[in-house]
Amino acid sequence: MSCVPGLSTVEVMRVARASFIQFSSRRSADDCMPARVLGSAPLGLSDQETKDVELAHLLLAFAEKVAKQQYGCARKLQNLCHFLSSSCGNSVQRVVYYFAKALQEKTDRETGRNASEGSESRDVLAMHFQEAMASSTPALMACFLEVPFYQITEFAGIQAIVESVASAKKIHFIDLAIRTGGHCIVLMQALATRYECPIELLKVTAVGVTSREKIEDTGRRLAQFAEAWKLPFSFKVAMVKDIKDVNEDTFELEDGEAAAVYCPLLLCSTMRQPSCSESLIKVLRNLNPHLMVITEIEANHNSPTFTNRFNEALLYYSAYFECLDVCMDRGSAYRMELEETYLSLEIKNIIASEGKERIIRRMKIDAWRTLFAKSGMVEAELSLSSLYQADLVAKQFACGSCCTLDTKGKGLLVGWKGTPILSLSVWKFHAVNAKTAKYLM
Repeated sequence: MSCVPGLSTVEVMRVARASFIQFSSRRSADDCMPARVLGSAPLGLSDQETKDVELAHLLLAFAEKVAKQQYGCARKLQNLCHFLSSSCGNSVQRVVYYFAKALQEKTDRETGRNASEGSESRDVLAMHFQEAMASSTPALMACFLEVPFYQITEFAGIQAIVESVASAKKIHFIDLAIRTGGHCIVLMQALATRYECPIELLKVTAVGVTSREKIEDTGRRLAQFAEAWKLPFSFKVAMVKDIKDVNEDTFELEDGEAAAVYCPLLLCSTMRQPSCSESLIKVLRNLNPHLMVITEIEANHNSPTFTNRFNEALLYYSAYFECLDVCMDRGSAYRMELEETYLSLEIKNIIASEGKERIIRRMKIDAWRTLFAKSGMVEAELSLSSLYQADLVAKQFACGSCCTLDTKGKGLLVGWKGTPILSLSVWKFHAVNAKTAKYLM
């Protein structure tokens, strides 16, 4: 499916915000009549675009009332949003549907209608993240295969690792979120055809906090590929209760092994426990890997201010939902499950939760760079070969023309029509000695 002409979902949200600001400047401070919001779309739009802008306008008005704790007005707007949005409509209708549900949850919590926030909601979301890290459900797998962002960063990141261990005969691939191991297959295929420097051993250590059986299944499947390619191979599952429990003994790094670390969409889940990310990075630094590849969500979902967090999340998920609308059938059961089971929980946690209950604390790449620099990490530049791989993979998708690849500093931002979705960066570590190590972390 190719890109659909007209306003993108992000552009609809921006047009709605511009008209909402104009509308807000003209109304009285206590005006909360929902009818005044309708008919606010600018001229020159198609009928559907006008409806979409008006619906987005309603959502923005709803969010404003929640932010101001004007819950009576908020509930009127809430009812309109639910009536006009849909979980099976176009991307604007779906975004409004799930964001309105999150705003309703926030309203219910703050007015005492929902007293079940507690640890239960936090634990459910934590389990959701653990499942996503450990394996792929059919819905997640369908998303990976049909949405371009993940394969783009995967192939580009693995290319960077292949280049970093080009002269090594024994390679230790440390995988912090192996899932189905598709990226390992990409790595194995590249190494199996490296005739100028044959591999003596590829050792994969897969770290997991849950679903050991699924990780072992992945290991057996990878071993079959290795046998078919006559690639010397070993696989180890390193189970820990929590990612913060990882230590140097977890990996059993041996003399002569060139280590490379692959860390996809994991570090953001440690940000609610800063000591966790610090501990993990310290352990990895002491392994002195040739390269560490990091993929993260490129969005600021960590603002302490509700309004900033809402606005940032709205643009990010608007782009993401539109991508799903282009790449997956509107009635796809996998798409519905992905949105209802995963994305809905994420949006609700970002919008409705505060303090320790908010476990989604994503940051943009510049914030990660600041954190990593304090930990003795040095960013390496993605090679032209890695960037070529990213471009090549994007072109394999029918919607590839909608995918934007932008270099930022030494890393790569992968987005949808200009809105960043994922960042890819590669890192090395400063050599540290006993005297300087105590100043890091």
